[in-house]
Amino acid sequence: MVELLTLEDIKELEAELEELKVHGRAEMAEKIRVAREFGDLSENAEYDIAKEEQAKMEARIAEIEAKLRNAQIYEKSKSDKVGLGHTVKLLDLDTNEELTYDIVGSHQANPVENRISNDSPVGKALIGKKRGDEVEIKVKAGVVRFRILKIS
Repeated sequence: MVELLTLEDIKELEAELEELKVHGRAEMAEKIRVAREFGDLSENAEYDIAKEEQAKMEARIAEIEAKLRNAQIYEKSKSDKVGLGHTVKLLDLDTNEELTYDIVGSHQANPVENRISNDSPVGKALIGKKRGDEVEIKVKAGVVRFRILKIS
């Protein structure tokens, strides 16, 4: 699966990966070494916890490596159509409420911060639309209707 990332995202992931590989692995090895000193490994909770933490860290390393391997860089473009990297101001036609969303790749999506993935139902529906267009989107809660007020 292609990961759409900005150069900034890639740099952040590379820094996290370096931190985990260099410092994280060294710290984890030390935790496991100390936990082993507590005695019988079959009844050693500290050792089990350290091994679980190590597994989570290694899973995160693998996840970052996969994202970087599959990364496709995108840059914000100046366009009159909604695209990845744009901020879109919408009018909810049912509630008359104005909403603003950043259209981002799945790596950056955070609905709490109004950052929606281009792969989400709303993101997919908005991509390629222009200011003034109205969209009707099926979501889990039903159907929402928006008018695009501004693209930046």
